[in-house]
Amino acid sequence: MKAVEQKLEAVFNDIAQTRMAGLPICNPAVRVQAVGFCEWQERWGGVLVTPWTISLVMLPGDDAPLKTLASDEKMTWEFPSGKYEFMGLNEPALGTCQTCSLISPVIDVETHEDAVSIAREVMEALFLSDQSDQKREADRKKMLETARLNGEPVLDKPLSRRDFLRGSFLGM
Repeated sequence: MKAVEQKLEAVFNDIAQTRMAGLPICNPAVRVQAVGFCEWQERWGGVLVTPWTISLVMLPGDDAPLKTLASDEKMTWEFPSGKYEFMGLNEPALGTCQTCSLISPVIDVETHEDAVSIAREVMEALFLSDQSDQKREADRKKMLETARLNGEPVLDKPLSRRDFLRGSFLGM
């Protein structure tokens, strides 16, 4: 395990056992785990699974600091799959980091393994190129429109990882 993942897990395990302990937004089946952290644009990026959220996280690199964001400030990071908006998190034991919430709360995630599987799929999809095939996009829109016209729930239709990351399950 990378040192950056170990530190992140240690800090968030402490948060889980203190500030978040017993809160109703926490899922007791889910533990803290850093998933898939890798270097991206000289910084560290990956997914953090906690009992209350699954989030993309950006951490400073060895020679690349990370901008400290005020509570009302956001920063956009561009990955091959698209642009994502991050908020600042200035945890004293961790230092500056930035987070992009993907699922919060995680009450509906049944097991820790399911949460980690979601995190791995997010990491895989994050680095897929956004140069999508126009036909696939047209087919997806046609499928959504057909479901809508037939009175079928849109969420019953297959959802790709890329569509999940883009929010396409919302009919966008």
